[in-house]
Amino acid sequence: MRQLILKYKIFLPLFLCLLLSVKSFSTQIKDTIVAIKQLQYNATKALEREDFLEAVKNLNDANKLAMLPKYKSYKPEVELSIAELYYNLEYYEKASEMAQMAIKNAEKFKNDYKLAKVYNLYAIILISTRKYSESQLYLAKADSLYTKLEDTKGQVNTIYGKGLLAFQKGDYNSAIESFKTAAQGFKKQGLLYQEASVYSHLADALSLVNPDKYPHPLVEAKKLQKLVSEIAYSQGYTRLLVENHRINSQIFIAEKKSGQAEEELKYYLHQKDSLKQIHLRAIERGIQAESAIGDLKQTIASQKNDLTKKDKSLFLGKLTGWLSIALILILSLLTLSLYKNNNLRAKANELLQDKNTELQEAKENAEKASQAKALFLSTITHELRTPMYTVTGLTHLLLEEDPKPEQKEHLNSLKFSGEYLLSLINNILDLNKLEANKVEIEKVPFHLKKRIDGVLTALKKSAEAKNNTLHYEFDSTLPTEVIGDSLKISQILINLISNSIKFTENGDIWVRIKNAEKTAKKVVVHFEVEDTGDGISKKKQNTIFESFSQGSLQINRKYGGTGLGLSIVKNLLELMGSKIFLESKLGEGSKFWFNIGYEIAENITVEPNLNEIEVVFENTLFENKTVMIVEDNKINQMITKKILEKKNMVCTVVDNGMDAIKFAKEEDFDIILMDIHMPGISGIEATKKIREFNKTVPIIALTAITIEENLEDFYKAGFNEFIPKPFKAEDFFEKINRVLRSNDFLIK
Repeated sequence: MRQLILKYKIFLPLFLCLLLSVKSFSTQIKDTIVAIKQLQYNATKALEREDFLEAVKNLNDANKLAMLPKYKSYKPEVELSIAELYYNLEYYEKASEMAQMAIKNAEKFKNDYKLAKVYNLYAIILISTRKYSESQLYLAKADSLYTKLEDTKGQVNTIYGKGLLAFQKGDYNSAIESFKTAAQGFKKQGLLYQEASVYSHLADALSLVNPDKYPHPLVEAKKLQKLVSEIAYSQGYTRLLVENHRINSQIFIAEKKSGQAEEELKYYLHQKDSLKQIHLRAIERGIQAESAIGDLKQTIASQKNDLTKKDKSLFLGKLTGWLSIALILILSLLTLSLYKNNNLRAKANELLQDKNTELQEAKENAEKASQAKALFLSTITHELRTPMYTVTGLTHLLLEEDPKPEQKEHLNSLKFSGEYLLSLINNILDLNKLEANKVEIEKVPFHLKKRIDGVLTALKKSAEAKNNTLHYEFDSTLPTEVIGDSLKISQILINLISNSIKFTENGDIWVRIKNAEKTAKKVVVHFEVEDTGDGISKKKQNTIFESFSQGSLQINRKYGGTGLGLSIVKNLLELMGSKIFLESKLGEGSKFWFNIGYEIAENITVEPNLNEIEVVFENTLFENKTVMIVEDNKINQMITKKILEKKNMVCTVVDNGMDAIKFAKEEDFDIILMDIHMPGISGIEATKKIREFNKTVPIIALTAITIEENLEDFYKAGFNEFIPKPFKAEDFFEKINRVLRSNDFLIK
C-alpha cells in the first residue's frame, strides 16, 4: 500500500504538467493561425516589392505550419500564395502544380471564396502556357463563384484574366476593353501594384492593335507608358520598368523607327536576363525549402506509425497524453536534425546546380538572340524593298530611253547589282521563314517533267553565259503527274543548279531525274545535280549547308554570294522529310542528290495553272488599256506610271484607298494596281469594298511586303494576282497579261 501511494506521488507532477501543456497547446493553436496569416501578408508585400527571396522564406514558414493536421483548412490559401509566387517567377510548371493542389484542397473544405481566387489564378497560369480553352473554362468557374458570392471586387480579377486571354489570342480590341475595366476596378480598391500591371498590359495591347480599328493607339500607349514609369519608379516595381522597354520597342516598330526599336529591345533583353537571375535564385531557394518539407512529411508519417505500435504496448492509459507529447518533442528534434543534414546535402550539390543554371541561361539567351535576329531580319528586309523598287524601276526606264553606250554599260551594272541585292533579300527572308517554322508544304497535283523543264529553261541563259553545257536525263518510267509541292521542288533545283553554274566555267552540268522506287500509288523520285566545277574540300563539306557558309574566303571573293542557297535547300528538304547528300573532290567537281516520295496522280485531271502556262504577248494587248495605280509614295507612282505608259497604257494615279473606291465607282478600268500599306484604309480593305460593287475588274496587289504566307487570304479579299516590289519589267507585264487574258476569257 505504501509503495502504491509512493508511486502516485511520483506521477502527480507529471499529470499537472500534462494539464498545463493542454492549456498552452490551445493558446498555441490561435497563435499559429495568426502566424500563418501574417506570413502570407508579409509574402504578398515582398512580392509587390519584387523581393522574391523574402517571399519564398515567408511562404516556406507558412507552409510548414499549415502542413500540421490542425491547420489543414488554411493549406489552400498558402498553396495559392505559393502558386502566385511561382507565376511571378515565370516558373509556370510549378505554379500550375501548386494551383491544382490548392483547388483540390479548397474543394475538399468547400471554401467558395478561396476556390474562386485559385480558379482565377490557375486560369491566368494556363494563359501563360497557351492552354486557352482550359483557361477559358476556369475563368468561367471563377466568375460564376464571384457572382454567387456577390463579390464585385473579386470579379475585377476575372475581367483582368479575360483581358490576358484576349491579348494572347491576338484579339487586341477585346483585351483593351477588359484591361480598361480592370484598371478602374483595381484603382477603386487602392491596389496600386495591380493597377500599374494592368496599365502595362494595356499599353502592350495598344502598341499592337490595328490603327484602322482603334484610333490613335500609339498616342494612348505612350501616355500609359509614362504613367507606369512614374508609379514603378516611386514604388520600386522593377519588372514593370523592364517591360516598358519591350513595349517601347513595339511602339517604335509601329512608327518605323527601327534603330530606336532595336536599342530598346537590346536593353530589354539585358535587363530581362538580370531579372531571370533573381528569379532562378528564388526558385532554387524554394526548391530547397520544398525538399526539406518533403523530408519532414516523410519523417512525421514514419513516426506516427511507430507511435501507433507503441500505444498497443503501453499499460498506463493515463500517461498516454504525456508520452505522446514526449514523442512529438523527440520527432521535432529528429526533424531539425534531418533539416540540417538536408542543408549540408544541398551545399554539396550546389556546384552541380550552378552548372545546370548556367546551361539553362545559355539556352535561353540563345533563344532570345534567335528571336531578336528573326525580328530584325524581317523588319529590315521588308524596309529595303521600297527603295530597291526605286533603283530597279529607274534603271529599267533609263535603259529603255536609248542611253549612250558608256551609259548603258553603267546602267546594266546597276541593274545587275539591284537584281543581285534583291536575290539576297529574298534568300534572307526565305531562310528566316524556314528557321521560324513558317513554311508549309502543299500537296497538289502537278506535271513533274514540265515543272523541271521550266526550271532548266529559266537557267539556260545563265549556263550559256559561262560557256557551260546543260545535260538533262529524265526517266521515262516516272509518272506524268504526282501530288506534292511543285514550288518547293523548283526552289530546291534552282538553288542547286544555280550553284553548279556559279562554280563551273567551260564545263558540263548534268541534271538526272530517276525512278528510285515505285508502287501502284507512290513513287520515290531520285534527283541528282552534278558538275565539273571547282569542287569542295573534305573539310568544308561538313559546313557547306550552314547559313552564310562558302568553300573558302578566296571563293567568296571570286564568285561573291552569301552562302544561303544550300542552307535553304537543306531546310526545305528536311521540311519535306528528305535529306541532301554531297559527293565532291577539290578541282574535279561536285554531285548533290536527294530522294522525295510522291503520291501518283495519274487519273486526276489537273486544271491548268495560269502561272505554268507559257504566255507570248504582244504590245498591242496593252495599248489604250486603262489602269488605276493606287500608291501613296510619289516616286513609286512616277516609276510605275512611266513603265506602263511605255506600253501605251492610260494611267490614273490615286494616293489612298478611299479615293480608289471612289474612282472605281465612277470609271470603268481595265485593271487596278493596288498597294497594301497606305494612309487611311489599307489596300486589302479597299479591295473588299470595290468587290462589293465590281466583281470583274482585275485587281493586282503591287506591294513591297511578302504575302506568300497569307496568299489565300489575299485571294479571298478579292485580288486576282500579286506582284512583289521590286520586280522585273518582263515578269510585271507577263502577270498583267495573264490577268487581262483571263478576264477577257471569263467575259466571253
